[in-house]
Amino acid sequence: MSDTDLQRRKRGSGAQHVYEILREEILDLVLPPGSPIDENQLSARLSISRTPIREALVRLAGEGLVTQLPNRSTVVATIDFFNLHTFFDALSLMHRVTARLAAEFHVPADLETIRARQRDFAAAVERQDALAMIATNREFHAAIAEAGGNPYFTALFCRLLDEGRRILRLYYSSFNDRLPQRYVAEHEEMIGAIEARDRETCDRLASAHAAQIVTQIQSMLERGVSRDMSLGNPG
Repeated sequence: MSDTDLQRRKRGSGAQHVYEILREEILDLVLPPGSPIDENQLSARLSISRTPIREALVRLAGEGLVTQLPNRSTVVATIDFFNLHTFFDALSLMHRVTARLAAEFHVPADLETIRARQRDFAAAVERQDALAMIATNREFHAAIAEAGGNPYFTALFCRLLDEGRRILRLYYSSFNDRLPQRYVAEHEEMIGAIEARDRETCDRLASAHAAQIVTQIQSMLERGVSRDMSLGNPG
């Protein structure tokens, strides 16, 4: 391997390291929405050059977790709490649509994947690992969408799940990361309805599953949980 190849690999691994650290801190709300990301401070903190930091920030921007401003500064992407209802409307609809389609079109291999993702989620809940709960919940619902066989719905649902990761972090924090087992049970009920090809039950369960998340988040916001978070677009 040439020196150039070694340098590229080292730089790539450095960017991955920065990406993983920032992504975890953003999703865990250690870095609050709207907070600036200082490349110089980050470079000193991680003992790494600014080039892999910039590469990591580009990747995070592509995921909607940071916003790169015209003056070349970067901030953690804000959460638009004022218009959150539009996000919830879309998320609830996609929960219902993808569950109905999964019930109609799944094959045995799809159920195996969905059950595997559910086991991962249940294990994360047992560990009270909030970031793992976010990741495994996303993969569980993405697997249901995949089973429905419509790539457009799958892409849209995954985008909504990704955009809602910090909202879900707030949701889990409302339980002090001790998510009640009934939410694990809700996933199991959904799997059962999909296996039975019961579209109406899937629709009902998915609607209720989404609704209780929305209700919990709205209750948190009414209590002022978002008070210290930036709203709207960064200036």
